[in-house]
Amino acid sequence: MASAFSHAVVALALGKTVVGVPIARRFWALSVGCSILPDADVLGFGLGIPYSHMLGHRGLSHSLAFALVLAVVVVRYGFREVAVGSTRWWLLLSHFFLVAASHGLLDAMTNGGLGVAFFAPFDDTRYFLPWRPVYVSPIGIAPFFSRYGMTVLASEVLWIWVPALLITAAAGAARKVWR
Repeated sequence: MASAFSHAVVALALGKTVVGVPIARRFWALSVGCSILPDADVLGFGLGIPYSHMLGHRGLSHSLAFALVLAVVVVRYGFREVAVGSTRWWLLLSHFFLVAASHGLLDAMTNGGLGVAFFAPFDDTRYFLPWRPVYVSPIGIAPFFSRYGMTVLASEVLWIWVPALLITAAAGAARKVWR
């Protein structure tokens, strides 16, 4: 998996790319939360759920279906003032779907694990991207703050953070040109 730090960086970058005006803090908090929530499936290890099970790590909670359901729930309960079906509602729904779906995409870019069940619960096949430059992050806080954890972070900065920041800067520049 990619680290929680990188999932949050992508969520913030997606938010800044889509939203060019100041917006409520809950938008940012929910964006980061949606980007990290799929990894709650690691709790299954303690419950005896095997990694390869659909409810195991990188299973259902990393799927596109989960991303869609999560986006609907977040927009419905986090933005009650937004009319269902309005342009703003669709923009928020799209944003939170992309943020949640980006989690699986980043994990599919790593060099470890069993892959990501993008199409669960309809298909439990696990997938990786053909290009996997990101070192897989260790599970747990203590292992992350090790020499290997720093290697993981360096690969994430290069392959996730820098591109995310470049895309955000390009979107900001394009917005200025269009104004």
